[in-house]
Amino acid sequence: MYEVTIIKSFSAAHMLAAIGGKCEELHGHNFKVEVTVSAKHLNSSGILIDFRHVKKWLQEILDRLDHKNLNEITFFTGENPSSENIAKYICREMELKSVDVKVRVSRVKVWESENAAVSYIPDNIED
Repeated sequence: MYEVTIIKSFSAAHMLAAIGGKCEELHGHNFKVEVTVSAKHLNSSGILIDFRHVKKWLQEILDRLDHKNLNEITFFTGENPSSENIAKYICREMELKSVDVKVRVSRVKVWESENAAVSYIPDNIED
């Protein structure tokens, strides 16, 4: 299995309901995002995928989140814009962008601080 990982960041605010404490108030983070795509085989050029494609896709997604109140993003209507749900959102959007390429999104990791991160691993991963 081959993997390519791209790391980018964005800044956003959110409020997390029903968890108690200060996080229920509007606050912000400088999020770091790691997206990993994978496949069992390389393409005819001997690479998994051109890094530029993955970077472009991820940047387009993060541009929709950057400097926004995540509670106002449609995807998060009815659920907390937690780091876990942010990772799921990014994964879903990356899957839509990579549908015509022979790679799978195998992991999205979202860091909300330098020492706290979550990972989302989609169900579409083959053994």
